[in-house]
Amino acid sequence: MMRLPIAVLALCALEFASPANAFHPFDNAAGYVMPDRLKRHQRAAPASEATPFGFNAKSAKKFKSKQLDWDDESPPKVAKKGPAQMDGGGKPYISAVAPPKVSFPNSYGAGSIVIDTAGRKLYYVLSSSTAYKYPVSVGREGFTWTGKQSISKKVAWPDWRPPAEMLERKPELPEYMTGGIRNPLGAIALYLGNSLYRIHGTNDVKTIGQAASSGCIRMTNGHVTHLASIAGVGTTVRVLNKLPSNIARATKSAYEG
Repeated sequence: MMRLPIAVLALCALEFASPANAFHPFDNAAGYVMPDRLKRHQRAAPASEATPFGFNAKSAKKFKSKQLDWDDESPPKVAKKGPAQMDGGGKPYISAVAPPKVSFPNSYGAGSIVIDTAGRKLYYVLSSSTAYKYPVSVGREGFTWTGKQSISKKVAWPDWRPPAEMLERKPELPEYMTGGIRNPLGAIALYLGNSLYRIHGTNDVKTIGQAASSGCIRMTNGHVTHLASIAGVGTTVRVLNKLPSNIARATKSAYEG
């Protein structure tokens, strides 16, 4: 066993003084009063140690002025509940606006509708090589879908009843809105099977070409009026993530014929 010199042991005894005699540079700031006999051993604390946690007087004052009183924090705002009913406005005459025809080599069948979600386009197939090409708005992230449906009914200036899930997300919406120019379903709605999804017009044309809806396919009122004039009840509607590459390349060229 190694024996330490008496001088070293004495030095250690001084270093590890009893808790009653120990002191810390921050003791005065914490309200601790140092015994007079120990004051002569205290070094002058630098400015950075004049207050707890390394703050100097200036930084401590600045910190105090910026402190937040969490107990006094205002409660989060609760969205105001919307009206039970709202008027959708007038129902003006809307002229049909035909989109361009494009090359569309396909086997979907004439008279069917193909929606390209990634490209945000709707195609009404005219033949095995051509189609009408409409710009549309599709479901935003979390609301996209794919599948096959058919048009179950067509309604001009449809009323709007937001589903419960939408009212939960946006309680400020009306529970019921009559059809009209202010109604978000626009001039015509083509209902898809028994689902909540529709191909419809819009009162917000700036969203066309964007992923902005809750799953419905939005068109301008002029375009949906044109589509409704050629697509009847029973028309097959295919919603794809994206078009096959060969068709996508062909659609960039206008149909010459």
